Amino acid sequence: MLSDEADIQSSLEILLATKRGERVMRLDYGCDLHELLFEPLTTTFKTYIVDLIRTAILYHEPRIEVEKIDLNDTGELEGRIIITITYKVRSTNSRFNFVFPFFKNEANTPI
Repeated sequence: MLSDEADIQSSLEILLATKRGERVMRLDYGCDLHELLFEPLTTTFKTYIVDLIRTAILYHEPRIEVEKIDLNDTGELEGRIIITITYKVRSTNSRFNFVFPFFKNEANTPI
């Protein structure tokens, strides 16, 4: 069982890793990052990814307010994008960062 900030971090990880339609009773829950797996990482596409993440958090994680979302694509050639979300917990007004590594390769494939 998690509480407070650890619960929020876990919730964000689950939200970003879940495909829409994957949850039986909440078909709209998720972020659909996996559908974007093989798209070229242009500036327009980065903006779309940030908007997709921001919208998913807005609808499914009301405990936080997103301040900034950064995409670090320096590992793009290795199949890795680091998503950093800076947010504020609404109840305590505390700021936190959440880092979500998004891999183009499957988990059992060495990078």
